[in-house]
Amino acid sequence: MTAKDSATAGLPIAVGPPANGSAAAPASGPATALTANDPAAAASREPLPAGQNGTLLALLGVLAFSLTFPSTAWGLESFGPWSLVALRSLLAAAVACVVFVAARVRLPERRHWAGLAVVACGVVVGFPLLTTLALQTSTTSHAAVVVGLLPLTTAVFSSLRTGSRPPRAFWAAALAGAAVVIAFTVLQSGGGLSAGDLYLFCALLVCAAGYTEGGRLAKVMPGWQVTGWALIVTAPLAAAGAAVALPYEPVRLTAHGVIGLVWVSVASTFVGLYVWYRGMAEIGVARASQLQLAQPLLTLVWSFLLLGEEVTPAAPVAAVAVLVCIAATQRAGAGRS
Repeated sequence: MTAKDSATAGLPIAVGPPANGSAAAPASGPATALTANDPAAAASREPLPAGQNGTLLALLGVLAFSLTFPSTAWGLESFGPWSLVALRSLLAAAVACVVFVAARVRLPERRHWAGLAVVACGVVVGFPLLTTLALQTSTTSHAAVVVGLLPLTTAVFSSLRTGSRPPRAFWAAALAGAAVVIAFTVLQSGGGLSAGDLYLFCALLVCAAGYTEGGRLAKVMPGWQVTGWALIVTAPLAAAGAAVALPYEPVRLTAHGVIGLVWVSVASTFVGLYVWYRGMAEIGVARASQLQLAQPLLTLVWSFLLLGEEVTPAAPVAAVAVLVCIAATQRAGAGRS
């Protein structure tokens, strides 16, 4: 895959007549006849419109991310927080290296390295570390609703970084979703903010910066390369972190712990970020970020099904309220970034 592939994915290719002006003779045979007599089969091969395809990719990223907190909680059954984050980055970087070698990916241009460093610091290191520390004292359901602020935070960073100007209706809906999340956080924390909440709010800031820069870079290189290079950049730091943390943090291998580590390393960090950045490149950072308002509700479901957590009545109410804001922000649209 090349940057050109990423930029043109989902666009139909118009094929003109031969240069000599003669009509091209249609191919004959059973397959051609079957296609001609089956419009549904022919239509099934038509690519999705660019906007629809980008929305689908972004939603797949949200689905992968919605399992990150429950998987992290599982991983903490076997590893300490620092060890888990370091091993998560190392495993994801190893996957990226294998893929890059197989695809013979060339080094990025020098002008892109600063942006990749922002992605690495925000998405690969900052967000996983801060949320993992938060989950030591916060439930996954509580953390999921707080992270519902990420779409608004990302939209703000995108507007400042790229100069995009979403309409007022977009901002009104996004701010409404943010107000719901803040009210929920204060209510659940007994009128104040806990240490876990502070970790989560800091995680929002660094992740929003990484998402914005990653979405910008995904317009000039494939999203999977943005993710892969960010992982490779941080691999030496992750290796050093693992070497220091593993001897000091107890390791108790369990099935849940191993599955959690594998999911956050491969699905959330590599595959999830690939489809997420590809989707952002097609429909814009601000608009794609609002799809992530669905993530808290999905995580609440996984927390109940996989962890058996008791979900307070306020959590699904808050999650549904911010989910309603998705429809409003998508209806309002957003300036492409």
